Formats: sequence, structure tokens, C-alpha cells
Amino acid sequence: MEEEDMINFTFRNPTKIIFGKDTEYLVGKETKAYSSRILLHYGGGSIKRNGLYDRVRKSLDEAGIEVHELSGVLPNPRLTLVQEGIRICREKGINFILAVGGGSVIDSAKAIAVGVPYKGNVWDFYSGKAVPGEALPVGVVLTIPAAGSESSNSSVITNEDGWYKRGLTDDSIYPAFAIMNPEVTFTLPDYQTACGASDIMAHIMERYFTNTRDVELIDRLCEATLKTMILNVPRALKNPTDYAARAEIMWAGTVAHNNLLSTGRIGDWASHGIEHELSAIYDIAHGAGLSIVFPAWMKYVYKHDISRFAQYAHRVWNVDYNVFNPEETALKGIEALEAFYTSIGLPIRLSQANIDEEHLEEMADKCTGSGSYTVGNFVKLTRDDVLNIYKLAL
Repeated sequence: MEEEDMINFTFRNPTKIIFGKDTEYLVGKETKAYSSRILLHYGGGSIKRNGLYDRVRKSLDEAGIEVHELSGVLPNPRLTLVQEGIRICREKGINFILAVGGGSVIDSAKAIAVGVPYKGNVWDFYSGKAVPGEALPVGVVLTIPAAGSESSNSSVITNEDGWYKRGLTDDSIYPAFAIMNPEVTFTLPDYQTACGASDIMAHIMERYFTNTRDVELIDRLCEATLKTMILNVPRALKNPTDYAARAEIMWAGTVAHNNLLSTGRIGDWASHGIEHELSAIYDIAHGAGLSIVFPAWMKYVYKHDISRFAQYAHRVWNVDYNVFNPEETALKGIEALEAFYTSIGLPIRLSQANIDEEHLEEMADKCTGSGSYTVGNFVKLTRDDVLNIYKLAL
């Protein structure tokens, strides 16, 4: 097992966080500092049913902002809608995008933002053919704690031509500001809350499982954020209007993916890559895909560093540490994660999501470029490794 000391890092997160009750009423003022002509980007009808849309529009109108709208963002946001947003922005001379929604809406807004000033196809950025040089500023009113996209430098888009789901990471797409009111999450369906929790926890675990040694501070921050989720998600599911629980989850989602927990270490990210192929083909919720993939990945790689998995089990799940048999401790930690997913209503097997073996080979090919590259850093996984993980997840 290759190890290295804490690596050099530069940490910068420019997103202004505006957190708390009624903060959506500040959106007009915050947006006006950037533009008087914007694209309001959102998903379906949920923000209209819960009144958030009206509150946002009122604040924007009072600030004298000209608003053009583009709705219809789907979970696993699509390239075709991104291209429509780019067209609208160019046609209307729009130079700011306001995303009102969760990670899918924000990711779509970021894709539009990098696409508007670019003369080529925006997919070039997601397929690795080009690097963004600039982007329009993006503002966020967050409705779903999950992806952490509200203060991250990443975006994931699905291309319907071949059903490829790919990500972009670039500092130009950090949002300018993120307005976060936990009250707007009170009406989330239980399943959406659970899927969001899975995504948040996966972002932490992707960073936690590292070959970098002597990174105790960030280990402890990761563990604390995971324990916060484990405590508060059941509380939010039991009482959806528990503000304290919702606030903890919302802030944990941001901390999980604003790159603080990446400092000084190299994370893994294989599970995300493996899951992206699932949700690209089957359109499964990302969090549900992760609750299936992550335990399977753990079972496949835990022997690479049994002590880290045992530490995870002990510190996060309170499993008694068996000094004579740390492997037993490690395996109990994986079992505890699966039990937690099950307790909040998430699948832990492909069969529970009605997914069979039909596309496993295809997904393994897409995940690794037909075996031309590996995925992950904790353990570098080949095409056959990825296929074996899918099979473990059946």
C-alpha cells in the first residue's frame, strides 16, 4: 500500500453563504450586485407549490431585475436543456444565472454558465476536450441538501446521445452566492431526503478513504460530519419540520463538498464514477445508486487498508475495536452502513432497484473507457474490477 504524508494544498472557496430562516427574501439584493437581467433556472413545480417561487420572484421584482425563465431540469440534468439555456442567454444578452433548486438545477446552471462564452460545444468541457476559460456568475437558492453543488467547483451533466454522465471541475463555476434556508426542505418527500443524505455521506467517504497518512484533523472532521448525518437524518424523517435537524443536514451537505474535507489528502471517487453509469442508463436517483455502489466498493477494497476501515467502523459507527481481529471490526462497519441505508428507505442491492445483469458489461466499459484507464485513487480499479463491484452489488 502506497502512503504519503499530508500533501501540499491551496484552499479557496469564494462562495458567499447566506444561511437561515427567510433568507430567500435577500435574493433580489444579492443578485442585483451582479446583474439586472438574469436567467431563472429551476426544475418542476415543487418550488411553485411550496411558495418559494413566488417569494423569489417578489424579491427579484422589487430589485428591478429583468427575469427570463428556463424550467424543466430533471434529476441527472440533460445536455439538451443546457444547450437551450445557452441559446436563451445569448439571445437575450443575459449575464447571470440564478439556480433555484437542488444539485441538478445548480449543475445545469453551471453548465450554461460555462457554455455561454464558449464558441464550441459545451460538452467539450465534460468530455475533457476543453477547459473553461470563463463563466457567467451563478447564484443559488438551495432547496435540496445533497450534491453540495451550491459551493463546489463541480458540475455533472448527462448527454442523451449515448447516455454518458460526466463531470466538470473548474474554479470558474464556484457559485457567487448560495442562499440556504432549511425551512424550504420541510416539504421534501422522505425518499428525496434519504437520497440527499446518501449523496452527502458519499462525498465525505470519498474523501475519507485515502492513502495519505497523518491527516488526523480532516479524518476527525469527516467523522464528525458523518455522525451528524447519522444522528439527524432519522430525526428529519420522523419530524419533517424539525428545523434543527434540517439545518444540520443542510450545512453538512455544504461542508461535505466545499473541498474543506479534501485538504491535504487525495480522495478516491471510484464509487461516484461507478454510480454515474448506473444513473445515466437507468435514471436512478444518484443517492440511491450510491447506497448500492458504496457498500459493494467497500467489500471489494477494504483489505487494501483494513486499519482505515476499522477506524471508520469504530469512530463513525461506534463498533467495538477488536485489536486481535481488526478485519472483523472493518466488516461490521460496512454492515452498519448498509443497515443505516436500509433504515432510511434506500436500496443496497441492484435487485432492489429492479436492475439486473443486462448492462453491467456496458457500464464497466463506459466507466473505464473500455479498459483504457482506471478509476479511483485509494485502489486503482480496472474495467474488470468495476465489473466485479457491479456483480457484488447484485
